[in-house]
Amino acid sequence: MATQTLSPAQSEELLGLLKARFEKHPHRHRHIEWADVHAKLQQSPRALWSLNEMEITGGEPDVVGYDEGTGEYIFYDCSPESPKGRRSICYDHQALESRKEHKPADSALNMAADMGVELLNEQQYRELQQLGAAIFCDRRYNQVFTYHNGAESYYAARGFRGMVRV
Repeated sequence: MATQTLSPAQSEELLGLLKARFEKHPHRHRHIEWADVHAKLQQSPRALWSLNEMEITGGEPDVVGYDEGTGEYIFYDCSPESPKGRRSICYDHQALESRKEHKPADSALNMAADMGVELLNEQQYRELQQLGAAIFCDRRYNQVFTYHNGAESYYAARGFRGMVRV
């Protein structure tokens, strides 16, 4: 596993990118100030590393909320499509091992654990949809329809989205 801290230069580069995204999409985080998020991120090198992992796999993480109970800022992957670096994988290790042919390289649960992120659940995906994004499903009539496949199924355009709390 890679080192789970960023160099000062990597941290500054990521913080600049996150700030630019934060300013570009104010509808995602009304009533949240960047200075507060920035201060929290500077105190959380492990979370910053996880956000960088989200970024380098194509997730485009952004602040989507604040948990009053825990005092944490919530980041979701906000990329327009499934993150490219997290596609063509099974759901879990058991599903991965059950594949006899065309075995994917990894599973969503393993990748998320390695990245230090949580997988979004259906409710969180629907919250993300309200921010102008859509999960991989079928979007028709301005509504997202969710389907079920076996855990061992995977498709080239499907991936997973994650969440980090800071």
